[in-house]
Amino acid sequence: MVQTRQWILENKPKGGLPQLDGPEQTFKLIETQLPELKDDELLVKTHYLSNDPAQRGWISAFVQPERMYAPPVQVGTPMHAAGLGEVIESKSSKFKKGDFVVGRTQWAEHAIIPAAEARAAPQLPGGASRTQYLGALGMTGLTAYFGLTEVGMATAKDIVVISGAAGATGSMAVQIAKKIIGAKKVIGIAGTDDKCKWVESLGADLCLNYKSPNFRKELKAATPGPDGFADVYFDNVGGEILDFTLTRMAKHGRVIACGAIANYNASRDTLSGLTNWAEIISMRLNIRGFIVFDYAHKYGEAMAVFHKALQEGKLQIEGGEHVVKTNFEGVPKTWLSLFEGTNTGKLITDLS
Repeated sequence: MVQTRQWILENKPKGGLPQLDGPEQTFKLIETQLPELKDDELLVKTHYLSNDPAQRGWISAFVQPERMYAPPVQVGTPMHAAGLGEVIESKSSKFKKGDFVVGRTQWAEHAIIPAAEARAAPQLPGGASRTQYLGALGMTGLTAYFGLTEVGMATAKDIVVISGAAGATGSMAVQIAKKIIGAKKVIGIAGTDDKCKWVESLGADLCLNYKSPNFRKELKAATPGPDGFADVYFDNVGGEILDFTLTRMAKHGRVIACGAIANYNASRDTLSGLTNWAEIISMRLNIRGFIVFDYAHKYGEAMAVFHKALQEGKLQIEGGEHVVKTNFEGVPKTWLSLFEGTNTGKLITDLS
């Protein structure tokens, strides 16, 4: 048996940011003993953790389990998370000791993972970091790909707007839209001028800083209509940006509802809703939510596209990560920085 440490959910936050200390602290560090390994299971030492906005919804006090696509985190159990780790012991013919895998490690130093749920993470060519399996070559990249191709049905004729464009999913969506789909025009939205410059370096024709006092004028000028309106909007943020972008959509435009980080830490009293609902009716808009797991049967197809694009120089994955090296005690604080807008690209916790 192995002794390990875990961060468990102590209290579900009722609004605002999760608390790292005090009487209502959200997480608690514990030490526990893992059970004996069973057949077709792996004992994995966690080296890296994926940090994702969706994790905030999994711990919300207001969540209705019957409305969730995955079971929420229960009080007293480890915080859910995907991780990249090293196999310490294997009772599976699929993996051996020393292999690296991606799986649901949770916020734990060591985890037992069913071999059937683990994905191999061999060394990448060209010296690329294995952490890409948590981002561009993992669920992040797949989310961007299927959002654009299956949900937004983006084509080379389209004008595409992408919010959260400097984030993990958004930065991949920019590259897929411009360099793989070949969209006519790609407009990114990010939170600083420096982030916007980076988004433009990825292929966006233009990137707008939503914190600029002229943001609405600039987005209006970038989508002048009627032929210059946005055909596709990849929405990672919700809130006021979504509300205003509805006024810039073309007739029969498609809105890809991927995330709503603007409201993830809001209380019921501070939630921002839509005031431009009539635009959906008048412009016959199609707004469709999705979860990447819906397309699990097509993951192989998407990865083949990514590998071809990498070989052709159409995808830039290096520089698309914000890796924070910390000790295990710093796991919650690193995750919480997601909501401060400090990261460019995928935020990854390095425990190695």
